[in-house]
Parts: sequence; structure tokens; C-alpha cells
Amino acid sequence: MNEQSQPSYSENETKSNKQLALYTSIWLITTALLAFGPKLIWDFSATFTIIAVVLNLSAGGFMIMANIKHLNSLDELGRKIFLESAAITLGVILVFGVCYELLFVAADLFTFTPRISHIYFVMGITFMLSTFLGHRRYR
Repeated sequence: MNEQSQPSYSENETKSNKQLALYTSIWLITTALLAFGPKLIWDFSATFTIIAVVLNLSAGGFMIMANIKHLNSLDELGRKIFLESAAITLGVILVFGVCYELLFVAADLFTFTPRISHIYFVMGITFMLSTFLGHRRYR
């Protein structure tokens, strides 16, 4: 009887990364559909908007589950890097978000309206940078 070889840690990590990227991409596409669809595609039809909301929430749920599965597939060092990156990102977003809103409301320094998408951008950059630096630091 031939024994099937077990996939290596690297192969499992690559598979998990691809799955996480797929579900994140699907969520991103449904988010764009929800953001732009009512105005550009279906002329503010409530039925289509509700369908888009359900699709977006479902895709988000699958993305969260893929993120958990990805975290569980990592070794101890991978988890450490991921969790440190998540903690750094949470801190940066909390500090940045509060300051960003207060500068807009209290100081009236912006000539534009702050949007949540600005915070998403900072969050994504922070997580990617802290993950990259974590890998450089520990590996």
C-alpha cells in the first residue's frame, strides 16, 4: 500500500494564503457592488440592494472564517507575527481614527469629509507593513 505524503508546512501555508486571498477578494468585490451598484447598476432598487447586502455579509463571514482557518494553520512563529501585526494595526487604527475624527470635528482642519475608507487604507497599510517587518525580524 502506498502512503500518501503529507503536504509540507510551506505548502499548507501557501494554500491557506491563497484561500484567504480568494475570500478577501470576493468580499472586496461584493463591497464594491454594494457601494456602486445602487447608483450605477440597479437605480436604487431596494430588492437588489438587499441582495447585495446579504451577499456582502455572507462574503464577509466566509472571509472571517478563512482568516481564522489561516491563523490556525500557522506555526507558533507565524501566529506570533500575525497577532503582533493585528495588535499593532488595532492600536494604530484606534489612535488614528479618534484623532482623525477630532481634527475634523473640533479643529475643522480638513477641506474634505473624512470617510471610513481612509481608515481602511491606513489599516491595510499598517497590517501589511507590520507583517512584513515581523517576518524580517523573526525569520
